[in-house]
Amino acid sequence: MDILYEDNHLIAVNKRVSDIVQADKTGDIPLGERVKAYIKKKYDKPGEVFLGIPHRIDRPASGVVLFARTGKALERLNKMFQARDHEITKIYWAVVGNLPEAEEGTLVHYLARDEEKNKSRAYSRPKGGAKEAILDYKIINHGQRYYLLEIKLHTGRHHQIRCQLAKIGCPVKGDLKYGFPRSNEGGGIHLHARELSFIHPVKQEPVTITAVPPLEDNLWKFFYKNM
Repeated sequence: MDILYEDNHLIAVNKRVSDIVQADKTGDIPLGERVKAYIKKKYDKPGEVFLGIPHRIDRPASGVVLFARTGKALERLNKMFQARDHEITKIYWAVVGNLPEAEEGTLVHYLARDEEKNKSRAYSRPKGGAKEAILDYKIINHGQRYYLLEIKLHTGRHHQIRCQLAKIGCPVKGDLKYGFPRSNEGGGIHLHARELSFIHPVKQEPVTITAVPPLEDNLWKFFYKNM
């Protein structure tokens, strides 16, 4: 595992494409269980290891996943992730094949989740139980065929980035579910949780955790090396 940050209260990992954060119906070993095994071995801990999961990122995406090692840290992180006053800054990178109309901007949509299809739908105006979704984006790099967007999330809705980018005609590369025409090798998508910034829930110190994208992928490698 690629450990990005670790202390007595928190541990952050650079999730690989296809890793699941928490157990699901597939039966695959989740990242959380691997992190618990790592802690148990490293610190020779007897019995069950506590590990709280205050947030998740989609299975086909990569990047920063933050875990809590204590109950106190988990309780405070849960509140921080749910807050609307930007207690945790979440930065993503996304590769798209279509050029957005503007080089940068703010997207505001209303997302309704379809549990059966495990998919969200974006509307331009409030509709029924749809929830407001807000993000900022800007183009930070480009090649001959693709554009690299940096995204700052203001809300944390189901498949928010994937759904909102698809709504403006810019689905994430490899994301068949949201309209990209071709899959990526290995089934992942070019969406990467690049950075988390927050005030430590126990130490009350500023923390910034940054994750390198999967450099075994040539497109990620091109963008990363040319930043």
